[in-house]
Amino acid sequence: MQYKLKRYGGLDIVLIKKHEITELSANVRKIIDGQEIDLRVNNEGPWNILKNDIHILAQLKNEQVAVLQHDRDVLKGTMADISHQLKTPLTSMMIMVDLLEHAPPEKRAEFIQTIKMGLVRTDWLVSALLKMAKVEAGAVSFARGPVHSADLVDLALEPLYIQLEIKNQRITLSGEVEVHCDKRWTAEALTNILKNASEHAPADTEIRIDVGQNPIGTWIAVTDSGAGLSTAQMAKLFRRFEGSQSSTGYGIGLPLARAIMRGQDGDIEVAGGGNGSGATFTLKFFK
Repeated sequence: MQYKLKRYGGLDIVLIKKHEITELSANVRKIIDGQEIDLRVNNEGPWNILKNDIHILAQLKNEQVAVLQHDRDVLKGTMADISHQLKTPLTSMMIMVDLLEHAPPEKRAEFIQTIKMGLVRTDWLVSALLKMAKVEAGAVSFARGPVHSADLVDLALEPLYIQLEIKNQRITLSGEVEVHCDKRWTAEALTNILKNASEHAPADTEIRIDVGQNPIGTWIAVTDSGAGLSTAQMAKLFRRFEGSQSSTGYGIGLPLARAIMRGQDGDIEVAGGGNGSGATFTLKFFK
């Protein structure tokens, strides 16, 4: 559509009909109310440029609203998960506290130990869920740099010494590479992989860590001495609260590990093993 120009005070004034302004105003109000209105036009002229700019602005607004809604849904889901998962250990500890009051002396030590274990597991669960929420919300800035694989393994094993000692499990490390990653967060991911291996391997067995590199990147593989994984088990390994096959697990460690790896443009590959061979979890760091 062609618009008339009128000279006024040395300026070119575009004459626009009143009903067009009214129509544009109504459409803008619809956009504000959340309706999808396409204002784009192919004709030239300042009025049509204005329409196209308003359309772009509306699209940006809708994208921002979608992002905020997604973040709100993630937070809501995380809070629901925390509430649900904390209910069982807290209820158990409350029962133990009630029993402790009237328990005979020989039972009190047992109840106190059970409460301590519940507190440790609850602390780990809350910490893992909050870390997962930060990673999934994109609130983590991974500081990637060169890290020796031996240093990474040492850091990852620190929280697991007691668990490994109780089950008399041995760790063997084969190979040495330099990994480009965020040391602290990657150690967190590796800790969860090693914790999972320990939980699924019998006592008095070996957990093997192999490291290496190839043309596409570096890798760290953790192999346990358990019974391996079935296809059905592998299908839900990385689903929150579903993948754990251990009575002491929550099903949050492996999803957190994968989220950390993918946040650094890496990934985790799983080989189920079986027939006398344990499962292998491989952390991959691509170039």
